[in-house]
Amino acid sequence: MSSDEHFEVTIPSDTSEGQAVQARIVEALEVREYPDKDVFSVRLALEEALVNAIKHGNRMSPDKSVEIKCWISDERVRIEIQDEGEGFDRSHVPDPTLLENLERPCGRGIMLMGAFMNLIEYNEQGNKVILEKVKGVSPKPPDTEAE
Repeated sequence: MSSDEHFEVTIPSDTSEGQAVQARIVEALEVREYPDKDVFSVRLALEEALVNAIKHGNRMSPDKSVEIKCWISDERVRIEIQDEGEGFDRSHVPDPTLLENLERPCGRGIMLMGAFMNLIEYNEQGNKVILEKVKGVSPKPPDTEAE
């Protein structure tokens, strides 16, 4: 049986560095025989969160970094991603499912992360996101009726 894994890594504001961390987490999930659907969900949400931290949080600044903490067990994966940006207020992000926002790219990544993960939380400042996926458990559907 595999044991729990925990690691912390700090990467520069570079999306290729984020891809290396993503590959490490995906491999750890595959070793623990997470279903393909869960691996896909974590990969998608993780990529979105890392891109948000690097591009929106740190604004691609080479002087800033992104801190990633990850806990992986046979039952769940928890990932915390924190950037050095000013943060944001989640309530100010437009709902991408509303008719007036369908053509705007804002908010889609946050919506996707919520659709694929069992837990998505932000710290008060808005520069840290916590993603959690429980092995084999589908996320709760959003409150909308649209599919």
